[in-house]
Amino acid sequence: MTKIITAITLFVCSLLTAQSQYETGMQKAFGLWKEGKNTEASALFERIAAAEKTNWLPDYYVALVNTTAAFQTTDKTQLNLLLNKAQTALDIEMIKDQNNAELYVVQAMIYTAWIVSDPMTNGMKYSAKVMEQYEKAEGLAPNNPRVVFGKADFQMGGAKWTGIDTKPLCAEVDKAIELFATFKPESPFAPSWGLERALETQKNCKK
Repeated sequence: MTKIITAITLFVCSLLTAQSQYETGMQKAFGLWKEGKNTEASALFERIAAAEKTNWLPDYYVALVNTTAAFQTTDKTQLNLLLNKAQTALDIEMIKDQNNAELYVVQAMIYTAWIVSDPMTNGMKYSAKVMEQYEKAEGLAPNNPRVVFGKADFQMGGAKWTGIDTKPLCAEVDKAIELFATFKPESPFAPSWGLERALETQKNCKK
C-alpha cells in the first residue's frame, strides 16, 4: 500500500510540475510578445507546443504571433517566412481538430495578410477563402466575438472595391463588442483578444 501511495504521489507531483512548467512557459511567451519580441515569443511557443502535443494553444499562438507580425512588415521575404511559419503551426492543429472556431479565425487572418501584402495578385485568390473560413467558424461558434468581428472587419476592408453598404457591417461590429462583454475564455490562456481592435473600428463607423 505504501508503494502505491508513493507512486500516486509521485505521479501527481509530476503532473503539477508539468502544469507549472507549462504555465510558466506560456506566461513568459506572452510577456515576450507584449514586449514586441515576436521571434522570441514564437520560438518559445514552439518549444511549448513540442512538449504539449495534445494542447492546441501553443501552436495557435505560434500562428497568431507570426500572422500579426506579417501585417506589420512590408518586406516580402520576411512576410513569406512569417506566414509560412504561421500556416505550418496552424496546419498541425487543423489536422487534429476541424471543430475549433478559433483556428478558422486565424486561418482567415493568414489569408487576409496575403491579400493585404499584394491586393492585385492575391485579392481574387484569397478573398473567397477568407469568407469560407469565417463562415465555417460562424457555423461552429456564432457568438464568438472574434468570429463576428473578423468577418465584418474583413468585409468592411473590401467595401471600397465591392461597394457594399457598411451600415449592416457596423451593426455586426456593435454586436461583436456586446459579445466581448460576456465572452468567457475556456481556460486562462485561451483566446480573449480582439476587443481593442473592435472598438477602434466602431469609432470609424461613427465618423
